Amino acid sequence: MIKSFKHKGLRDFFLSGIIKGINPEHSLKLTRILTHLNDASQVKDMNLPGFRLHSLKGNMKDLWSITVLSSKWKCIYFRLSRLSLKLKL
Repeated sequence: MIKSFKHKGLRDFFLSGIIKGINPEHSLKLTRILTHLNDASQVKDMNLPGFRLHSLKGNMKDLWSITVLSSKWKCIYFRLSRLSLKLKL
């Protein structure tokens, strides 16, 4: 279950479908990603075709990334633990 968002537009999109704070071209993929993240119980649940799941390095080594588009600049970063899922776009 998703517990928190750092990106207000992503939060509003997930909770009420408002696309004002996101690029409308990303809405279909974001819906798919957020639905899977909300249902995920472990990181490997997110290793799906097209998501390009990978762990980050350095001071962000406890975060994982999923690519929204082919550009490296459009990624969702998340931390999945037994207690919470925190998202950042």
